[in-house]
Amino acid sequence: MEHEKWVLEDPMLGMIFVGASFVFFYLIGWYSQRAAKSSTDYWTAGRSIGSITNGLGMASSYMSLATFMGVTALILKLKVPFVYMWIQFALSIPLITLWYGTPLRRMGAFTPAHFVRERYGVHTSYVTVVFMILIMVMYALGQMIGVAKVFEMLFGINYNLALICGGALIVGYVTIGGMYGTSYNAAFQMILMGVAFIIPLGAIMKAMGGTGWYFPPLLYSDMVPAMLDAVPDFFDMKYGFKWYLSLIPCFTLGAMGLPHLGMRVYTSSNLKSARGAMVWFTFFCGIVFCSTYTMGFSGVYFQATSGSAIAPTDFDKITLILNSVYNPAWVLAFVIAGAIAAGLSTISANLMAIGAMIAQDIIATIKPNLSDKTMKVIGYLAIAGGGATSILIALNPPDFLVVSILWAFGLAGVTVAPLVMLGVWWKPANRYGATIACLVSGLTYIVVAPYFFPSIVVGGGLEAKVGMTGSLLCVPLCFFLLTTVSMITNKIPALMNRFDYQKDHVLIDKIHGWSDSSEERYNSNTAGIIVAAVSLFFCIYAVLPGGW
Repeated sequence: MEHEKWVLEDPMLGMIFVGASFVFFYLIGWYSQRAAKSSTDYWTAGRSIGSITNGLGMASSYMSLATFMGVTALILKLKVPFVYMWIQFALSIPLITLWYGTPLRRMGAFTPAHFVRERYGVHTSYVTVVFMILIMVMYALGQMIGVAKVFEMLFGINYNLALICGGALIVGYVTIGGMYGTSYNAAFQMILMGVAFIIPLGAIMKAMGGTGWYFPPLLYSDMVPAMLDAVPDFFDMKYGFKWYLSLIPCFTLGAMGLPHLGMRVYTSSNLKSARGAMVWFTFFCGIVFCSTYTMGFSGVYFQATSGSAIAPTDFDKITLILNSVYNPAWVLAFVIAGAIAAGLSTISANLMAIGAMIAQDIIATIKPNLSDKTMKVIGYLAIAGGGATSILIALNPPDFLVVSILWAFGLAGVTVAPLVMLGVWWKPANRYGATIACLVSGLTYIVVAPYFFPSIVVGGGLEAKVGMTGSLLCVPLCFFLLTTVSMITNKIPALMNRFDYQKDHVLIDKIHGWSDSSEERYNSNTAGIIVAAVSLFFCIYAVLPGGW
């Protein structure tokens, strides 16, 4: 069967909606950034963002086009109930706050790399920052691909031209606004994304015959009997236990290591506001996450019952395709504007994180006496460079835009989350353990991904290609190396003299809110041995054959 070509019949409608939204985003960015009085304000929005605005912004940055387009494409391709993935996302949200979001906010850091520098030293932070920049570039890559595909459908132009035009608009918008503009824009973009995603989905479900159309996030369930008739194996567990288990280190811990999400915690006006933002974050994510699954469910049903042939290269567009079939053209144009907002919100956060890490965690450490004006210029250049890199890589994209995003989640879980978690909660962790753990586990994760050495993989088939399976080996490997190397080096006399144990202990007690310092708190070697033993077990389990 010949594949249909999916484009917007009247591009003018889309141009009006998208053009208006871009003008609005630029105005918000330009107006908001005027409040930034220093380079620190530029990256932290003066720590003045309220809980609802921050909750909206965090949700917007977190979900992005991976939610709007990418995951729906994987549901269409794999025909699996991806609701399992949302469980892991939901677990990560309270952990971000309870495990290190609040302690790091109390410390006054505004990137996870800042914490690594204070806790483990400058050289360890450089290793971490390199991986964090790679994480953000790969995360932004997926968004750039999605924006290009939206522009491709909107204007009927080829992918590369759509990528360059969309990417240039986005980089300019982020650079102008800084964290003030990014925060307020992200809040508005979350509202736009939610409305443009959920309300048209209700109309799609109604047109398909669903009676629960008035609340798509959950009431799609009335269509389950029809789905089982059309796709009898849709709800089957198609993969092994290991594949589902790998969701935990990839998404639960991976989310905790995402710099652009962590930065949102540091823009809160106070600790109470940071905690309140997490509550709103959870609520907004839950509504849209569930709707994403419903959209993918509807896409599978449409493909099975409509007789329309969708090319695999168009799977990422299934949200737009369903709206083009079941809703008026103006609704599709509005949905396209929502998709652009979804991409913008996360790309802006990604590029802000890249700029902050290069300007604040590398340049400011090497040259601490640079003027505010110079630091801002360096930040602008870093943001533009990160955007340009993402655009260049996106010229030869993976089959699905979400692949690079899932891979970035895994790398964050491997290289960042263990260092921060143990750094906050376990005093014996030291610079040698952190540096070796980050470097070895991060490089191992890159090696076992199927993109560089296809013959060296963890798992196999499509489940390995989506970038998650390597995290089941490499996240516990990082914990194992961090604990064992730290405990060993803490016992070597020649190295012990290089550690300022008192400073580390005071820092950890301080970020937990203690007014005094105690050797007994968070200082158990038994805990380190238990973590190392459990981690070694999972490392061995991951490389054993079968179970995928």
